[in-house]
Amino acid sequence: MNHVHVGSLHAADDEMALHHARDLYTRRNEGVSIWVVRASAITASSPDEKDPFFAPSGDKVYRHPTFYDIPEEVPHI
Repeated sequence: MNHVHVGSLHAADDEMALHHARDLYTRRNEGVSIWVVRASAITASSPDEKDPFFAPSGDKVYRHPTFYDIPEEVPHI
């Protein structure tokens, strides 16, 4: 299952962060699990690095279904 909401919040400790996240991101009873991670533990790529960072995946054209014959009876591919 993919996570639906992503955001940030401030809390005094880990337990309070989990409770704040629950209150903030599961208001519509749609939560099944919550991950809370300290901001100092997050490593992310920069949007400025988008082209060079993701360029290697462009070489893997076999990942795209353009080389396969898909039968007409197979919907939504």
